[in-house]
Amino acid sequence: MKLSIIIPVFNEEQTINKVLINVNNVNIPGVDKDIIVVDDGSTDATAPEIKNLKLKIKNLKIFRHAKNLGKGAAVRTGIENSTGDYIIIQDADLEYNPNDIKKLIGLVKNSVSGVVYGTRLRRLPNFNRDERTLGFLLHYLGNKFLSFLTSILYGQWITDMETGYKLFPKIVVKDMKLNSKRFDFEPEITAKLLKAGYKILDVPIQTNPR
Repeated sequence: MKLSIIIPVFNEEQTINKVLINVNNVNIPGVDKDIIVVDDGSTDATAPEIKNLKLKIKNLKIFRHAKNLGKGAAVRTGIENSTGDYIIIQDADLEYNPNDIKKLIGLVKNSVSGVVYGTRLRRLPNFNRDERTLGFLLHYLGNKFLSFLTSILYGQWITDMETGYKLFPKIVVKDMKLNSKRFDFEPEITAKLLKAGYKILDVPIQTNPR
């Protein structure tokens, strides 16, 4: 099995190096990795940081937008240039732990589900950490509401519709018309996966909210 890991990035010079190294170091038995970075018009030192790793990570592909187009546009560029049987999206800000990719791909390898989301919301906020901030709580409640609304509309329970960790077969999206350029990519692809008849399974993941 081949897995394309799409990493959309915009002005993440402080984290992109570590993210790429961590993703490259994840060992998934029976899975070859196709690592695709899409620099969405970064104006800081993100581009040279990525370029410096090109020789160290043999399966690294780099694409760059001349200007910032948004996360959805970056993911679409990644999908168009992916060669894996499956695709997963990895954010570049260290919120998600790349080791959790093994949890998601494990469910696919065991034929449990064809589409898997990594959920952050099968728990209450941790008020002893930064999750007590107003910004996090508003995002948490907003995501809960949108996930609930999506569940009602499509008749399938989804706990974290806005999660960045989405694993799906390449064959499903290669001819799918995706229009979103920014963060509206999350509800769009979720709705279209559900309309295509795919059951979305979710699995708890670790997060380090920014």
